[in-house]
Amino acid sequence: MTRRDGRAAALNSGQAEAATLAEVLAVDTPILFRSVFPEAPDRCSAEVDAVGRLGISARMAAMGQLLVRWPGSAVIERLRHHRSDTVRGWGCFIIGAQNMSLRERLAAIRPFADDPHFGVREWAWLAVRPAIAERLDDALTILSDWAADPSERIRRFASEATRPRGVWCKHIAALKANPEPGRVLLDQLRADPAAYVQDSVGNWLNDAAKTRPEWVRHLVDEWLAHSAPSATQRIAKRALRSVD
Repeated sequence: MTRRDGRAAALNSGQAEAATLAEVLAVDTPILFRSVFPEAPDRCSAEVDAVGRLGISARMAAMGQLLVRWPGSAVIERLRHHRSDTVRGWGCFIIGAQNMSLRERLAAIRPFADDPHFGVREWAWLAVRPAIAERLDDALTILSDWAADPSERIRRFASEATRPRGVWCKHIAALKANPEPGRVLLDQLRADPAAYVQDSVGNWLNDAAKTRPEWVRHLVDEWLAHSAPSATQRIAKRALRSVD
Protein backbone atom coordinates (compact mmCIF):
# COMPACT_ATOMS: atom_id res chain seq x y z
CA MET A 1 0.00 0.00 0.00
CA THR A 2 1.36 3.41 -0.95
CA ARG A 3 1.45 6.32 1.45
CA ARG A 4 -1.40 7.96 -0.49
CA ASP A 5 -3.48 4.79 -0.29
CA GLY A 6 -2.82 4.58 3.43
CA ARG A 7 -3.92 8.15 3.93
CA ALA A 8 -7.13 7.57 1.97
CA ALA A 9 -7.86 4.44 4.00
CA ALA A 10 -7.39 6.33 7.26
CA LEU A 11 -9.76 9.09 6.14
CA ASN A 12 -12.39 6.68 4.84
CA SER A 13 -12.30 4.57 7.99
CA GLY A 14 -12.65 7.62 10.23
CA GLN A 15 -9.22 7.17 11.78
CA ALA A 16 -7.83 10.53 10.61
CA GLU A 17 -8.89 14.11 10.06
CA ALA A 18 -8.64 15.80 6.68
CA ALA A 19 -5.69 18.17 6.50
CA THR A 20 -6.81 20.06 3.38
CA LEU A 21 -9.97 20.92 1.51
CA ALA A 22 -8.96 18.42 -1.15
CA GLU A 23 -8.98 15.67 1.47
CA VAL A 24 -12.37 16.81 2.76
CA LEU A 25 -13.77 16.50 -0.75
CA ALA A 26 -12.15 13.12 -1.37
CA VAL A 27 -13.66 11.24 1.60
CA ASP A 28 -15.75 8.27 0.44
CA THR A 29 -19.04 8.74 2.28
CA PRO A 30 -20.42 5.17 1.91
CA ILE A 31 -17.17 3.60 3.16
CA LEU A 32 -16.96 6.02 6.06
CA PHE A 33 -20.61 5.46 6.99
CA ARG A 34 -20.14 1.69 7.14
CA SER A 35 -17.00 2.14 9.24
CA VAL A 36 -18.83 4.34 11.75
CA PHE A 37 -22.13 2.43 11.69
CA PRO A 38 -21.41 -1.24 10.91
CA GLU A 39 -24.77 -2.07 12.50
CA ALA A 40 -26.73 0.08 10.01
CA PRO A 41 -29.66 -1.63 8.28
CA ASP A 42 -29.28 -2.44 4.59
CA ARG A 43 -31.80 0.23 3.60
CA CYS A 44 -29.59 2.93 5.12
CA SER A 45 -26.48 1.62 3.40
CA ALA A 46 -28.28 1.67 0.07
CA GLU A 47 -29.42 5.24 0.65
CA VAL A 48 -25.89 6.33 1.58
CA ASP A 49 -24.60 4.85 -1.68
CA ALA A 50 -26.86 7.29 -3.52
CA VAL A 51 -25.89 10.17 -1.23
CA GLY A 52 -22.23 9.53 -1.99
CA ARG A 53 -22.81 10.56 -5.60
CA LEU A 54 -23.98 14.07 -4.65
CA GLY A 55 -21.86 17.21 -4.48
CA ILE A 56 -20.20 17.88 -1.15
CA SER A 57 -22.71 20.36 0.31
CA ALA A 58 -25.74 18.34 -0.78
CA ARG A 59 -24.01 15.17 0.45
CA MET A 60 -23.47 16.54 3.94
CA ALA A 61 -27.02 17.88 4.18
CA ALA A 62 -28.43 14.56 2.97
CA MET A 63 -26.41 12.69 5.57
CA GLY A 64 -27.92 14.87 8.27
CA GLN A 65 -31.43 14.10 7.04
CA LEU A 66 -30.68 10.38 6.84
CA LEU A 67 -29.18 10.21 10.31
CA VAL A 68 -32.15 12.02 11.84
CA ARG A 69 -34.25 9.09 10.66
CA TRP A 70 -31.65 6.48 11.70
CA PRO A 71 -30.17 6.22 14.27
CA GLY A 72 -31.75 9.51 15.41
CA SER A 73 -30.65 12.77 17.00
CA ALA A 74 -29.41 11.06 20.17
CA VAL A 75 -26.30 10.08 18.20
CA ILE A 76 -25.12 13.71 17.98
CA GLU A 77 -23.02 13.52 21.12
CA ARG A 78 -21.29 10.40 19.87
CA LEU A 79 -20.51 12.07 16.54
CA ARG A 80 -19.27 15.26 18.18
CA HIS A 81 -16.39 13.38 19.76
CA HIS A 82 -15.51 11.26 16.73
CA ARG A 83 -11.98 11.48 15.36
CA SER A 84 -13.16 12.15 11.80
CA ASP A 85 -13.98 15.77 10.94
CA THR A 86 -16.46 14.53 8.33
CA VAL A 87 -18.31 12.51 10.94
CA ARG A 88 -18.43 15.53 13.24
CA GLY A 89 -19.79 17.43 10.24
CA TRP A 90 -22.62 14.92 10.00
CA GLY A 91 -23.48 15.90 13.56
CA CYS A 92 -23.80 19.51 12.43
CA PHE A 93 -26.28 18.57 9.72
CA ILE A 94 -28.36 16.44 12.08
CA ILE A 95 -28.82 19.63 14.08
CA GLY A 96 -29.70 21.45 10.88
CA ALA A 97 -32.25 18.81 9.87
CA GLN A 98 -34.15 18.19 13.07
CA ASN A 99 -37.15 20.13 14.38
CA MET A 100 -35.87 22.64 16.95
CA SER A 101 -36.37 26.25 17.94
CA LEU A 102 -33.72 28.67 16.69
CA ARG A 103 -32.31 29.18 20.16
CA GLU A 104 -32.08 25.43 20.75
CA ARG A 105 -30.50 24.92 17.35
CA LEU A 106 -27.81 27.54 17.93
CA ALA A 107 -27.09 26.19 21.40
CA ALA A 108 -26.70 22.70 19.93
CA ILE A 109 -24.39 23.85 17.13
CA ARG A 110 -22.16 25.92 19.41
CA PRO A 111 -19.69 23.13 20.33
CA PHE A 112 -19.24 22.37 16.62
CA ALA A 113 -18.74 26.07 15.87
CA ASP A 114 -15.84 25.99 18.34
CA ASP A 115 -14.35 22.77 16.95
CA PRO A 116 -10.56 22.77 16.43
CA HIS A 117 -10.95 21.58 12.83
CA PHE A 118 -11.51 24.13 10.07
CA GLY A 119 -13.90 21.91 8.17
CA VAL A 120 -16.22 21.22 11.10
CA ARG A 121 -16.47 24.95 11.79
CA GLU A 122 -17.59 25.53 8.20
CA TRP A 123 -20.16 22.74 8.36
CA ALA A 124 -21.47 24.22 11.60
CA TRP A 125 -22.59 27.52 10.14
CA LEU A 126 -23.67 26.01 6.82
CA ALA A 127 -25.91 23.53 8.62
CA VAL A 128 -27.89 26.15 10.52
CA ARG A 129 -27.76 29.06 8.08
CA PRO A 130 -31.24 28.32 6.61
CA ALA A 131 -32.73 28.60 10.10
CA ILE A 132 -30.78 31.82 10.69
CA ALA A 133 -32.06 33.31 7.43
CA GLU A 134 -35.63 32.29 8.24
CA ARG A 135 -35.60 34.09 11.62
CA LEU A 136 -32.97 36.70 10.94
CA ASP A 137 -33.92 39.27 13.57
CA ASP A 138 -33.98 36.68 16.34
CA ALA A 139 -30.71 35.19 15.07
CA LEU A 140 -28.93 38.54 15.11
CA THR A 141 -30.11 39.15 18.66
CA ILE A 142 -28.80 35.76 19.84
CA LEU A 143 -25.55 36.02 17.89
CA SER A 144 -24.81 39.48 19.26
CA ASP A 145 -23.73 37.67 22.44
CA TRP A 146 -21.56 35.33 20.39
CA ALA A 147 -19.78 38.35 18.87
CA ALA A 148 -18.40 39.11 22.34
CA ASP A 149 -17.32 35.53 23.14
CA PRO A 150 -13.73 34.86 24.29
CA SER A 151 -13.34 32.26 21.51
CA GLU A 152 -12.39 33.72 18.14
CA ARG A 153 -14.07 30.72 16.53
CA ILE A 154 -17.42 31.62 18.10
CA ARG A 155 -17.00 35.28 17.18
CA ARG A 156 -16.19 34.31 13.63
CA PHE A 157 -19.28 32.08 13.46
CA ALA A 158 -21.48 35.09 14.28
CA SER A 159 -20.09 36.93 11.29
CA GLU A 160 -19.69 34.06 8.83
CA ALA A 161 -23.14 32.55 9.41
CA THR A 162 -24.84 35.85 8.60
CA ARG A 163 -22.88 36.99 5.55
CA PRO A 164 -25.29 38.44 2.97
CA ARG A 165 -23.86 36.21 0.24
CA GLY A 166 -21.46 33.72 1.78
CA VAL A 167 -19.80 30.72 0.17
CA TRP A 168 -21.50 27.43 -0.85
CA CYS A 169 -24.81 28.68 0.50
CA LYS A 170 -28.00 30.51 -0.38
CA HIS A 171 -27.84 34.29 -0.09
CA ILE A 172 -29.73 36.15 2.64
CA ALA A 173 -31.85 38.47 0.52
CA ALA A 174 -32.88 40.70 3.44
CA LEU A 175 -29.27 41.58 4.25
CA LYS A 176 -28.37 42.10 0.61
CA ALA A 177 -31.15 44.67 0.37
CA ASN A 178 -30.60 46.20 3.82
CA PRO A 179 -27.39 45.25 5.65
CA GLU A 180 -28.01 47.73 8.48
CA PRO A 181 -29.34 45.11 10.97
CA GLY A 182 -25.97 43.37 10.74
CA ARG A 183 -24.35 46.22 12.61
CA VAL A 184 -25.37 44.61 15.88
CA LEU A 185 -22.57 42.14 15.11
CA LEU A 186 -20.26 44.18 12.90
CA ASP A 187 -19.76 47.09 15.27
CA GLN A 188 -18.67 44.68 17.99
CA LEU A 189 -16.19 43.00 15.66
CA ARG A 190 -14.78 46.06 13.88
CA ALA A 191 -11.48 45.93 15.82
CA ASP A 192 -11.33 42.20 16.57
CA PRO A 193 -7.74 41.13 17.33
CA ALA A 194 -8.02 37.82 15.44
CA ALA A 195 -7.22 37.79 11.71
CA TYR A 196 -9.66 34.85 11.42
CA VAL A 197 -12.48 37.14 12.52
CA GLN A 198 -11.20 40.17 10.64
CA ASP A 199 -11.28 38.25 7.36
CA SER A 200 -14.89 37.20 7.95
CA VAL A 201 -16.03 40.72 8.83
CA GLY A 202 -14.25 42.10 5.78
CA ASN A 203 -15.92 39.46 3.62
CA TRP A 204 -19.31 40.22 5.22
CA LEU A 205 -18.97 43.85 4.20
CA ASN A 206 -17.64 42.98 0.76
CA ASP A 207 -20.73 40.83 0.27
CA ALA A 208 -22.91 43.78 1.22
CA ALA A 209 -20.97 46.06 -1.10
CA LYS A 210 -22.14 44.04 -4.10
CA THR A 211 -25.62 45.53 -3.64
CA ARG A 212 -25.11 48.42 -1.19
CA PRO A 213 -21.65 49.88 -1.88
CA GLU A 214 -22.56 53.32 -0.54
CA TRP A 215 -23.69 51.84 2.77
CA VAL A 216 -20.45 49.92 3.18
CA ARG A 217 -18.31 52.92 2.29
CA HIS A 218 -20.18 55.08 4.79
CA LEU A 219 -19.77 52.49 7.55
CA VAL A 220 -16.07 52.07 6.86
CA ASP A 221 -15.56 55.85 6.84
CA GLU A 222 -17.33 56.01 10.19
CA TRP A 223 -15.09 53.31 11.65
CA LEU A 224 -11.92 54.95 10.33
CA ALA A 225 -12.78 58.48 11.39
CA HIS A 226 -11.05 58.43 14.77
CA SER A 227 -7.60 56.81 14.97
CA ALA A 228 -8.77 53.37 13.90
CA PRO A 229 -6.58 50.47 15.07
CA SER A 230 -4.74 48.33 12.54
CA ALA A 231 -7.38 45.60 12.83
CA THR A 232 -10.10 47.98 11.65
CA GLN A 233 -7.90 49.22 8.83
CA ARG A 234 -7.33 45.67 7.68
CA ILE A 235 -11.07 44.94 7.76
CA ALA A 236 -11.79 48.15 5.85
CA LYS A 237 -9.32 47.26 3.10
CA ARG A 238 -10.87 43.84 2.68
CA ALA A 239 -14.39 45.28 2.76
CA LEU A 240 -13.71 47.76 -0.04
CA ARG A 241 -11.55 45.55 -2.26
CA SER A 242 -14.17 45.36 -5.01
CA VAL A 243 -15.76 48.80 -4.56
CA ASP A 244 -14.90 51.35 -7.28
